Amino acid sequence: MCLTMRFTKIFGGAATIVGLLILPGCSTAPIKPESMPRGDYEYTKQYLSWKIQKEMKKYDVKGLSIALVDDQKIIWAEGFGFADVENKIATMPKTVYRVGSISKLFTVTAAMQLAEQGQIDIDQPLKTYLPQFSMKNRFSDTGVITPRSIMTHHSGIPANRTKGMWAHDSPPFTQLVREIREEHVAYPPNLIFSYSNLAMTLLGHMVEEVSGRDFASYMDDNLLRPMGMKQSSFVLRPEIEELLAKSYSDDKLIAPPSLRDLPAGALYANVLDLSRFVQMVFADGRSTERQILKPETLHEMIRPQNTDVVLDMDFRIGLGWFLVDYGIQNAGPVASHGGGLPCFLSQLATLPKHKLGVVVLTNSCTGGHMAHDVAMTALKQALEAKTGMTQPEPKQVPRTPKPQVVNLPVESLKTYEGRYTTNIGPASISSRNGALSAEAMGKTFRLVPQPDGQFGVKYKLFGLIPIKSILGTNLDDVSLSFTPIAGREVVVLHNKNKNHLLGEKVKTGPIPKAWIKRIGAYQVNNPDDAVQFKEITLKDEEGVLTLNYRSKMIGFQAHEVSLELTPISDTEAVIMGLGTGKGESIYVIQADGKERLLHSGFEARRISKE
Repeated sequence: MCLTMRFTKIFGGAATIVGLLILPGCSTAPIKPESMPRGDYEYTKQYLSWKIQKEMKKYDVKGLSIALVDDQKIIWAEGFGFADVENKIATMPKTVYRVGSISKLFTVTAAMQLAEQGQIDIDQPLKTYLPQFSMKNRFSDTGVITPRSIMTHHSGIPANRTKGMWAHDSPPFTQLVREIREEHVAYPPNLIFSYSNLAMTLLGHMVEEVSGRDFASYMDDNLLRPMGMKQSSFVLRPEIEELLAKSYSDDKLIAPPSLRDLPAGALYANVLDLSRFVQMVFADGRSTERQILKPETLHEMIRPQNTDVVLDMDFRIGLGWFLVDYGIQNAGPVASHGGGLPCFLSQLATLPKHKLGVVVLTNSCTGGHMAHDVAMTALKQALEAKTGMTQPEPKQVPRTPKPQVVNLPVESLKTYEGRYTTNIGPASISSRNGALSAEAMGKTFRLVPQPDGQFGVKYKLFGLIPIKSILGTNLDDVSLSFTPIAGREVVVLHNKNKNHLLGEKVKTGPIPKAWIKRIGAYQVNNPDDAVQFKEITLKDEEGVLTLNYRSKMIGFQAHEVSLELTPISDTEAVIMGLGTGKGESIYVIQADGKERLLHSGFEARRISKE
C-alpha cells in the first residue's frame, strides 16, 4: 500500500477535502473485480484515479479536474494536484479553467437558439445576418458562406487572424470583420474540412448582431445562467477569478495573454458547470425547468454533416461537435470537442447513445495528450460499468506470408515522383533501382507496391533496423494510395479500414522573377508580445518557393514551419496543400516605399538577401 494525496471529492453535491487516502498499488492499476453490478462506478473511479496520478507525473501536469456524467447525475467529480502550486491551493471540482475551443460548442448552441426563434436560417448567406462581412474570392460558382458551413468548419475562411489574437491591448473581436475585407478565402465552401477560429468568431459576431446584445452578456443570460452554470462566463468576472487556476509551462508559472476571439475560445468554466451542459444534451435540450434547445435541433447538431464531402474521407463532424470514435467501438458516435490555450488543455466527450459523458480540464501546457487520453479511457470504463460492454481486445493476427512482390515499370514509378505537402510536413518521393522512397519528417521510408494498387510503408533506423511504429502508428497497419480527387493529386492514408487525407502533390514550375528577387531573410515588423517569429526565410527549394520560420507562443515550445507557396501574380502567393492553414494567401504590400510580406495581419520586411 501507499499513501496518495487526493484533494477533493464530491459526495452528495458537497465538496469535501480529503487528506491522505490509502489506495492499493501506486505503480500498478487497481485489481478489477470479477463481477460488477450494473451502474457501480467504484472501480471506474479507482482506475481513473490511479491513471490520472500516473499520467500527471509522466506529463508533469500540475492540476487536473474531472467530472463523469451518467444521464442527469454527476457520478464523480474530483480534483488532482494544484490550482496554485506556489500557494499550495488544491484543485477542486469547482476550480475554474480557461476551456479553449470547447467554447465553440456554446457559440454554435447560441446560433441554433436564434435559428429556432426564426431569427436566422443557417443555410442562408452569413452576410444576410452580418452585413459587414465581405471577403475576396478567387473561385467561381462555388456557393456562399453560411452559418452551417462555419459550424462544420467548411466555410473556407482562413484559420486565424493571428495578428492581435493574443494580446492584452487588442481591439474587440467585432473589428475583425473590417480587417479581413481585403483577404481571400482559402477554399470554396464545402470543399474540405478546414478548422477556423476566425470563422467561429464571425459566427459569434453574427449572434451579437442579430440579438442586439453584447456577445458575453447574451451568452450569460440566454445559455449559461439558464443551465445553472454559475461559475462560467466569456468574461472574467471577480467571482470567477477567485476560482481560476494558475497556468504552468515547464514548471514555470505563466501569465497567459488575453484572447481577442471570445466566441472561438474564451469561455471560463469548471467541470461541474460543463457537466450541466452535457446533462442538457442528454435531456434532449432541457436543463432544469427550461428548454435550451429543441430535441430535433440537438439531434441535428450531432448528425454527421459532411458525408458528401469527398476530401474529408472518413472524418465526420456535426454542427460544432466532432464525431470521431477515437477507438471506442460498438457504442454509437462519440461526440466531443477539445480545447487548448496557454496553458490550459481540456476535453469534453460524450456517448449520446448511452448518455455518458466526461469533462477533463488541466492547467499545464503538457496536458493536452493527457486530457484526451483520460477522457477516452473514462468513457470506456464508464460504458462497461453502466452496460457491461467491454471494448474488443486487440486481435492476435496470425503471421501472414510476405505479400506478393509487385514490380512496377520504371515509367509507372516515375509518375509518383515529386514534392508533396502533407499533414506531417513537406515530403518528396523518388524512385531508384525500381523502388520508391519517401523523405518526410527527416526520415526515409520505403514505399512497397501491393497487389491492390496501394503502397505499404517501411522504415529502417539508420537504414538497418526495422522500426514498426512511427508517431504511435503501427506501420504494418498503414498503406498509401495516390489518386485524383476534386481536380487534385492527393495522397490517401489507409489505417485500419479508415481513410484519411494525408496531402497532395505539389505542382512545380519556374518561380516568377518578381518572387525570385524577394528570396532572403525577413523580420516581422509588427510583432505581438505573445507570438514570436524567428529565422524567417523565403527560399527556392528545388523549384518550389518556400517560406520557413520558427514560431513560439507564450507557454509552448517553439516549432518550425515550412510553407510551400504557389505565386499567382507578382504580388500574391497561395500556401499549397489541403486543410487547416493551407490555401491561404500571402501578399506583397508597400510600406514606407519598401516591400513587405503580409500574412494573417503580420508584416515582414527583408533584412538580407539569400
